[in-house]
Amino acid sequence: MNKLAFFLFLVFVVPATKLFAQASSSASITSRATVIEPIRIDKSVDLDFGNVISAYNPGSVVLSPDGSRIAYGVQISNSFPGNVSPAEAVVTHGSNNYSITMPESFTLYNQENPGQSLTIDEFTVAPEEGFSADIIKIGARLHLSANQLSGYYTNSTGFNVTVSYN
Repeated sequence: MNKLAFFLFLVFVVPATKLFAQASSSASITSRATVIEPIRIDKSVDLDFGNVISAYNPGSVVLSPDGSRIAYGVQISNSFPGNVSPAEAVVTHGSNNYSITMPESFTLYNQENPGQSLTIDEFTVAPEEGFSADIIKIGARLHLSANQLSGYYTNSTGFNVTVSYN
């Protein structure tokens, strides 16, 4: 009889438990998002190397983010410096980290003789950190050819400074 009871158990009880087995399950997932302000940069001061005196040889002037200038192969006049200023911009970033991208180089053209040009490169940036906004100061190196034609050199298109969240 034990064999009969075991057989009936297998035939009726085991399949019945399979009929009541759980075929699916679910869980409630909470979702969240934090919206942050977009990063922003606003220029406040243009980059100006001031007055530079050309020489018989090529040379350059390095304008540091702190506003100091050093001449290599050309001269600068301390008594008549002209307008000297590193570029300055305000970066609004909340409390987020960011990176700064500068161009490789930039060209300035003589307003009276556009065939004459100067090149700017080796950009340097010094941020003055704030809580949710920083002031960045930008310097660079200005290259002059030998006997560079005198005049006012500029480029109205300006160069791009890009800031991006890390």
